[in-house]
Amino acid sequence: MIPFNKPYYSGNEKRYIVKAMETKILTGDMSMIRDCESFLEKKYRFPKVFLTNSCTMALEMSALIADIQPGDEVIMPSYTYVSTANAFALRGAKIVFVDSKNDHPNMDEGQIEKLITPNTKAIVAVHYAGVSCDFSILRSLAKKYNLLIIEDAAQGINSFYNELSIGTIGDIACFSFHETKNIHCGEGGFIVLNNPRLITKAETVRNKGTNRSAFVRGEVAKYEWVGLGFSSMPSAIAAAFLYAQLEQIEKVQKRRLNLWNTYYKKLKVLQEKGQIRLPSIPEYASNNAHIFYFVCNSANERNDLIRFLKTNAIQAVFHYQSLHASPFYKLKHDGRSLDNADRYSACLVRLPLFFELTKTEQDYICEKVIEFYSNLPILVD
Repeated sequence: MIPFNKPYYSGNEKRYIVKAMETKILTGDMSMIRDCESFLEKKYRFPKVFLTNSCTMALEMSALIADIQPGDEVIMPSYTYVSTANAFALRGAKIVFVDSKNDHPNMDEGQIEKLITPNTKAIVAVHYAGVSCDFSILRSLAKKYNLLIIEDAAQGINSFYNELSIGTIGDIACFSFHETKNIHCGEGGFIVLNNPRLITKAETVRNKGTNRSAFVRGEVAKYEWVGLGFSSMPSAIAAAFLYAQLEQIEKVQKRRLNLWNTYYKKLKVLQEKGQIRLPSIPEYASNNAHIFYFVCNSANERNDLIRFLKTNAIQAVFHYQSLHASPFYKLKHDGRSLDNADRYSACLVRLPLFFELTKTEQDYICEKVIEFYSNLPILVD
């Protein structure tokens, strides 16, 4: 079976883990954690980075840092992972879902303004497959209505909006280092603070609601409970593993982009026949090759394709289910039809994409996808 994902290993993870173990202290804001944070700040020009134990935790921190209160409204796409919404629902917010674009799973920024009310507090921009949302629209709306922009950049490491790194444009940004991501530490993530007035609060939230960091710096005589917070830091073991990955990010990106481009070229013939719709990358966005997906013409077709590939020892998978139609939220949703989000839920399929995927394996995958479609009708001349 060709798996959907195989986590990347650089070869230095064990050496750095042993180095971390030799310090005898594996918890807290240790040097290996700070090394990772410094690497990210320098490479991507992030003003302030705090490593976290997951992107889910980073999102939950962002909701607390943004002071989301019961009754506040938060606008976000329906086509996203549950963590995006959960973080704000846990603070009592009303989630207002936006449909996806017709040509991309990202939210349709043109639909946002009509959803803004006096209770709207923030817009959460999810960069699906690492492809940036259109910040020219988001920044204009944020300024006009005095809203926070929170980037869910779980899939967005090493992606850019024009010349700016994803994660540097919103007030807060959240990234993932889950093992399904381009680089990883098993479970991990980080939060970026671009708004200076939020950094001190973020530091408190990160330290379980205490002013411990100020105490360590000698700014206060003792550390105390000064607010709400989480236990959000990873261990030094996870950070050591991550640092070995960070050192190789450009190598990883080059390989993944080559694989992504090969898929696109080999499967383009199916798009030309109207049998599938391949990914689109807007002019303002870069492609970090986190996911290679395409959109089938129906749910039955997508499901049949996945079964066909499985019988041929290929693990292809679908992705998110629309949150507005979920068992938990459908009765809370305002009733608007979000047709594009539903279409991606029903029709999007993802192909295996990982560093060690060989040319022979990728050629075989493309061959089998084309074989499946050779028995289906051609929709255009």
